[in-house]
Amino acid sequence: MPVTVVRFNLVAPGASPAELGARYRAALEMAAYADDRGVGTVQTEEHHGAENNWLPCPFAFAGAVFGATRRVAVTVSAIIGPLHDPLRLAEEIAVLDLLSGGRLVTVAGIGYRPEEYAHFGVDFTRRGKLQDEVLQTLLRAWTGEPFPYRGRTVRVTPRPGTAPHPLLLVGGSSRAAARRAARLGLPFFPSAHLPELEAYYKERLVEYGTEGWVMMPAAETPLLHVAEDPDRAWARYGRHFLHEARTYASWQSGAVRSAVRSAATSVAELRAEGVYRILTPEQCAGLGLGSYVLHPLAGGMPVEEGWRSLQLFCERVLPALQG
Repeated sequence: MPVTVVRFNLVAPGASPAELGARYRAALEMAAYADDRGVGTVQTEEHHGAENNWLPCPFAFAGAVFGATRRVAVTVSAIIGPLHDPLRLAEEIAVLDLLSGGRLVTVAGIGYRPEEYAHFGVDFTRRGKLQDEVLQTLLRAWTGEPFPYRGRTVRVTPRPGTAPHPLLLVGGSSRAAARRAARLGLPFFPSAHLPELEAYYKERLVEYGTEGWVMMPAAETPLLHVAEDPDRAWARYGRHFLHEARTYASWQSGAVRSAVRSAATSVAELRAEGVYRILTPEQCAGLGLGSYVLHPLAGGMPVEEGWRSLQLFCERVLPALQG
């Protein structure tokens, strides 16, 4: 069966605190519903200071999802490593690992928005060195043993339950990210379908004498929405997809590679492009993809429409995928 993912970033332009609270609670109810029906993964992410309320605290959200579910994994893709205190991050992931029974997957990237670094007073030009420190600290901290850290000896407790440590991948689209993953013996998560970067990573594994593996997006990784009438859904809700696509594209320089990057400037262009797709259940089931990423609340999508999409996916697409 293909990998099935429900993505939440909780974007909601102009939403009031009350509206955001209702949206957050709806996302948890959706995660529980998806878990009960066999969806494999909930995916969330981290961005800061966004006017459209993009989720800044993925681990808090992940903890709430774990409390509402029994089986589903939560992938945080990705955290912006240099914006986190390494010791605090080690503790949070360890606690979530214990709480969830090992269902947390963390992808650590370095981000691409100088504004987010300025938000926390972190030097953007040092992000590579800071990321090295974060990853090295996590791996040492999770042993539960004392280790030297910034001129003192520290010990992080509790130890996580997953051995040898919670699943931690290095994300990115650069050779520097691939080298970092290989040097530390961590799996690599390219941010787009980049076979040449996978080959480079594997060469570095040999060079460093380490072991690792690659979790790479497929060449085709659309964000999906399911509706009985796609034409009507595009007409009514296409602006939500366009808002998210335009926001995301505005943050990324030409050097950044992403599996879901869009160049569209209108709803018509977005629909033709295929990065976001609204499909009937039958069309969705017939895509033949290795992974299906449903995005029910994309770009401020009304909650009731998000529920319709999720229910159609779980009731009519999943059974077809399961054969």
